[in-house]
Amino acid sequence: MTAWLFQRQLDASTSPQSLRDLLAVHWLLPKYLIRQLRINQRVLVNNQYFPVNTIIHGGDQVDLKFITADFAHLPKPIAADSSGTVEVVYEDHDLLIVNKHRGEKTHPNQPAELGSTLNFAANYLAGQNESPYMVHRLDMETSGALIIAKNPVVVPILNRQISSKTIKRTYLTWVHGMGLPETGTIDLPIGRDPEDKRKRKVNGINSQSALTSYQVINEQAGNSLLRVNLQTGRTHQIRVHLAAIGHPLIGDPLYSEDSNQQPMLLHSWQVTFPLPFSHQWRTVKAPIPDNFRPLD
Repeated sequence: MTAWLFQRQLDASTSPQSLRDLLAVHWLLPKYLIRQLRINQRVLVNNQYFPVNTIIHGGDQVDLKFITADFAHLPKPIAADSSGTVEVVYEDHDLLIVNKHRGEKTHPNQPAELGSTLNFAANYLAGQNESPYMVHRLDMETSGALIIAKNPVVVPILNRQISSKTIKRTYLTWVHGMGLPETGTIDLPIGRDPEDKRKRKVNGINSQSALTSYQVINEQAGNSLLRVNLQTGRTHQIRVHLAAIGHPLIGDPLYSEDSNQQPMLLHSWQVTFPLPFSHQWRTVKAPIPDNFRPLD
């Protein structure tokens, strides 16, 4: 039986609160995991079990133990692939952030499929007797910072932080054209393209609201370098939005008319996030690939 143990001593400045609030509100554990901790008495305060309505205080130690049976829909293990490597830019007990290479799929679509970033991460983590769990994905042609969980406990925590935009992801991209306002926001709903199942489209089928903000960093040779932040997380959002305002990404194989020989210039550059079970924050940057600077 696999078990995951978490031992945390609360900061002295932590306000008195119920153990339930600590677990649900501050540590963002879902109800089903809190229930498993409660009914199996696998949450301890200062080495003793207490009901979750117990008031805890700064300086208390809280220990949590999770087991495989706590997770009804645990994903199948990712097959390890030693034919490639991952460039780790951050790692701790719970997660790692890798600099995904352009042209790699984030994850395999079939159990035995190899060649994705998660396959290479599985090989890397095998030496630690750990496995990768997908938190989010990057398009195949997008490079940069990709968050990978090292245990299933932090997956719902990180997912909630992403959906609430607590985790801030900043992208860099070169786009065609110049003359954009120095800063701007694109507010256009995105749905499926009825003519091409690979694509998304503004006001397409089953459109959902989508909000993208950008800042112009540089202009050269008729093109613009943008820093981009997503306020929502729709498929191909950056690519669709910038194409819709007449500034498609350089090298975009779906939304631009560039030659197929030109790589798409979209890079997940920076991630700012709170550490699970902690009030500490980290900012991690993924090195910019050389082919992202063709206009220097």
